Amino acid sequence: MDFELKLTLDVEAQIEIEKAIEYYETLQEGLGREFYYYLEGYFKTLQLGNVFFQIKRKPVFRELALKRFPYVIIYEHIEDEIYIYSVFNTQQNPKKKKRH
Repeated sequence: MDFELKLTLDVEAQIEIEKAIEYYETLQEGLGREFYYYLEGYFKTLQLGNVFFQIKRKPVFRELALKRFPYVIIYEHIEDEIYIYSVFNTQQNPKKKKRH
C-alpha cells in the first residue's frame, strides 16, 4: 500500500491503554511510556496494511498479540480504516474479552 490506513481507537481501548500505562509506571518509572511506544509500533504495522492477522471471531475481528507485553490488540479492518476495539490484557479472565 502507498498510504497509511486510518487508525481509530474505541473509547474502551483508550481506557485500557491508559490503565496499562498507569500500571506499568507503578512497577517501574518509564515502563508505562515504554509500553505506549511499543504499542504504537504495532499500531503503525496495522496502519501500513501490509499484513493481516488471523480472524478470531465473526464478524471479521482480528487479533494481534504483543510479544513483549501480555496484551492482544482486537481490531477490524474496514476498507481504509483499522478500528481498534480493545487492547486486552491476556492475564485477565478471557470471558472479559470484548465481544461484539
